Amino acid sequence: MLDAYNQVRANKGSAGIDGLTIDEIDDYLRKHWRSTKELIKQRKYKPQPVLRVEIPKPNGGVRQLGIPTVMDRMIQQAIVQVISPICEPYFSERSYGFRPNRSCEHAVIQLLEYLNDGYEWIVDIDLEKFFDTVPQDRLMSLVHNIIQDGDTESLIRKYLHSGVVINGQWHKTLVGTPQGGNLSPLLSNIMLNELDKELDSRGLRFVRYADDCIITVGSEAAAKRVMHSISRYIEKRLGLKVNMTKTKIVRPSKLKYLGFGFWKSSEGWKSRPHQDSVQSFKRKLKKLTARKWSIDLDNRIERLNWVIRGWINYFSMTNMKSVMESLDERLRTRIRVIIWKQWKKKSRRLWGLLKLGVPKWIADKVSGWGDHYQLVAQRSVLKRAISKPVLAKRGLVSCLDYCLKRHALKKVS
Repeated sequence: MLDAYNQVRANKGSAGIDGLTIDEIDDYLRKHWRSTKELIKQRKYKPQPVLRVEIPKPNGGVRQLGIPTVMDRMIQQAIVQVISPICEPYFSERSYGFRPNRSCEHAVIQLLEYLNDGYEWIVDIDLEKFFDTVPQDRLMSLVHNIIQDGDTESLIRKYLHSGVVINGQWHKTLVGTPQGGNLSPLLSNIMLNELDKELDSRGLRFVRYADDCIITVGSEAAAKRVMHSISRYIEKRLGLKVNMTKTKIVRPSKLKYLGFGFWKSSEGWKSRPHQDSVQSFKRKLKKLTARKWSIDLDNRIERLNWVIRGWINYFSMTNMKSVMESLDERLRTRIRVIIWKQWKKKSRRLWGLLKLGVPKWIADKVSGWGDHYQLVAQRSVLKRAISKPVLAKRGLVSCLDYCLKRHALKKVS
């Protein structure tokens, strides 16, 4: 339980319907943990409903998440830590989501292996509202087949039935497993492991990350047959819904999978950040460098670095030198705009330019250029004064330098 407590604290997260925050959990546990533990042992513990929130999707629309209380997150995490090692031997080698020592990168590497073996027709399966439509009785039957522990199964079923609060109103949850709970990823793998076994039994080459599953075959005709038969299996045997408007047959160059795009070089198929992922990254950087945002430069740079490192770490297996060069130039220009705006008055701009080593006669002239921010930021004088080394001293990470560093480390490993 201590490991679960530490994991939930590290993950932070919002309060559930009881309003109890991570920072308040210690006092709550001191008062209530002993009685809570006894209730769990006696199968009398009643989980609280999850709080429904909507998270905007990058491509529009919203994703509905259920936020359990902090206490329920701890208990769910403890369940995961106990039964996950039991489940692992049952899971497919081609399942990569929410499993130890597996990642999106491993899934993409496996996909590239299939493509370079000549399986260049892709069936992209889209499960409609997967987490909201999982048949609970079927799921619990699969859970029982693996763990065979009545106490744990009873507690898991209670979490499935705990309900959801939407706009202050409680609603039953007779189907589905709320997306956002600590248990949901493991339960989704238990459910979709049945799909993995079916694909393996047919000798199909596939990659699955959570509910994102793609199958690679050698011809368009084979792709059509597989799409039809597997969609029928998912709906008839698993009781899930296939979104036939989004399920499709695509060639690798048209595929977007886990944020990656694919292209064919003289050496074979390779991956890169999909254009949608690049545009999303640009939007984040643009938001963080909005000149109307009142925040000091050091704090802004800290937030920029966090986003830059996270995005590049995710795509570090790819070669994206040209994209990073372009982003670096754009980012430095926007930061020059911010600095020029923060200096505001001519006297302040003169002081700032002199401090950066600009000769006085040039600084006198430049400081009077006024508030044409974008134009001023692209002038060679300001580019030299607020250069890459200057911004590096302030702590700004270079997209290109960090990308090359991470890419080199990937090659070594």
